[in-house]
Amino acid sequence: MTTPEEAWRSSYRHPGPWDMDFPPMSLVDLFEESARRCGDKPLLDFMGRHYSYAETLDGANRVACGLRKLGYGEGDRIGLFLPNVPHYVAAYYGILKLGATVVNFSPLYTVDELAHQVEDSGTRALFTISAKALLPTALKVLDASKLDRLVVGSVAGALPTTKSIFYRLFRGSEVAKRPDDPRIMAFSKLIENDGACRAPSLDPETSLALIQYTGGTTGTPKGAMLTHQNLSANARQVARLDPQLGAAVDRVLGVLPMFHVFANTCVLNRTVATGGEIVMLPRFNAAQALSAIERTKVTALPGVPTMYQALLDNPKLASTDFSSLRVCISGGAPLAAELKTKFQNATGATLIEGYGLSESSGVVSSNPYEAEGKAGTIGQPIAGTRVKLVDKADPHKSVPESEPGEIVVSGPQIMKGYWNRPEADAAVFLDEGGGHRWLRTGDVGTIDEDGFIRIVDRLKDMIAVGGFKVFPSQLESVLYRHPAVKEALVIGIPDDYHGEMPRAFVTLNEGESVSGGELLEWLNPQLGKHERCDKVVIREELPKTMIGKLSRKDLVKEIEAENQSGS
Repeated sequence: MTTPEEAWRSSYRHPGPWDMDFPPMSLVDLFEESARRCGDKPLLDFMGRHYSYAETLDGANRVACGLRKLGYGEGDRIGLFLPNVPHYVAAYYGILKLGATVVNFSPLYTVDELAHQVEDSGTRALFTISAKALLPTALKVLDASKLDRLVVGSVAGALPTTKSIFYRLFRGSEVAKRPDDPRIMAFSKLIENDGACRAPSLDPETSLALIQYTGGTTGTPKGAMLTHQNLSANARQVARLDPQLGAAVDRVLGVLPMFHVFANTCVLNRTVATGGEIVMLPRFNAAQALSAIERTKVTALPGVPTMYQALLDNPKLASTDFSSLRVCISGGAPLAAELKTKFQNATGATLIEGYGLSESSGVVSSNPYEAEGKAGTIGQPIAGTRVKLVDKADPHKSVPESEPGEIVVSGPQIMKGYWNRPEADAAVFLDEGGGHRWLRTGDVGTIDEDGFIRIVDRLKDMIAVGGFKVFPSQLESVLYRHPAVKEALVIGIPDDYHGEMPRAFVTLNEGESVSGGELLEWLNPQLGKHERCDKVVIREELPKTMIGKLSRKDLVKEIEAENQSGS
């Protein structure tokens, strides 16, 4: 009897066979092989300054040797608290060459968020830059945690000469002064060596390359442990999605934040694997992104839906030449059909949707680049990846035919587990025996006869804001600090630009008369930029379950009913 998987494999639309093998490979070997092959070819274009593969490898070697001289080595956790700057790439691969583990931290984090994850991961050293948006936060965490060192780079030093002078003259207000402190070292000082030091041998399947913090399916952020093989396999899997791999120019716009797993795989590791070029922008700005597309003739643009909407909204879009773009890949949040159509009509570019999680190193499935895909789906599983549905109530049971079920995934890119969270591992993995494990995604979907997956619901409460995951319970805990707040619930409200926005609903203690606007002004400065609520709504009461527990599910239903009635 033919299984559903065997049936759809005959309709596989990605290049190459689905059952392709991805032998164990470290990210260090992947990088060094490309550097040997590409040499003087550009790896990075940073605001017009080019860094070759050879130059970037030399920088990574110097980072590794500088860290080893400071006493760091195999197994240490070293953090990156950086925007998209060349320092990120040199530090990332340098840490890996040392045999240490990279820990990614979002530049949007507050002091409390960064300090918590530094402590949770046991991060010893942290890379950042001398920007007022980052360095003061890092300095506070240095004093408030077990962190023992900061390595601080300069953005001006990474720019072309003329732009570097302009930055120093006209944007000096954005630069924070580096304190005179023995715990703080300049990036330039760290790499004052010849890059010739011992590199440890790495087992790709057991050596931990990256701790990527995620919400998982429930609860507070947890560190997904990704091995060298997890990440190198996913980079190779994603590279194989391109029908023109090796036969056409490969130049990707690197505007997704590198600390995000989507960019880590689809911009950084994948492009290094192909020997391509990354046109790197420090952060997303629609006008700058459009100028970079025009200037460099990029061939690929990975992004989240809010980025594509912002490009559409920018007046420069109409005059931008998109003819070089072969594919735009959307991930991180659901892609609205209307947005996909508008963007394709406006630019002539192909926009496809894919799907993945931090726990899967970035990518699980994708619509094909050139073959016929299916709008509204997250595509077919990428090579070497198995996807099936299980019962929503009991994941150990198969889902009845033609019914939605929880999406579970298996493949070489699936994480080793959560950092110091064995109880979370037990909840997220389904063990079939013989070492074969399935990852529970917390998403509910269907799989059609051609293997195209459609997400229809979410088991988790996380809110997807422009590709970032926001945890309602954390925002609620902040609200409860206000003396006027009696009860609080935060839910995601559909938003044309961000996909979803957090909105808070509260009841007040007796005798309090604070307004929703006043609560919003008090709340948002305490949150990360991606966590900020669009409104705080004051209600007489909030829905509760039969046992008196606040019910987020029922609140969502109430808001949906109100919207439908127009009230």
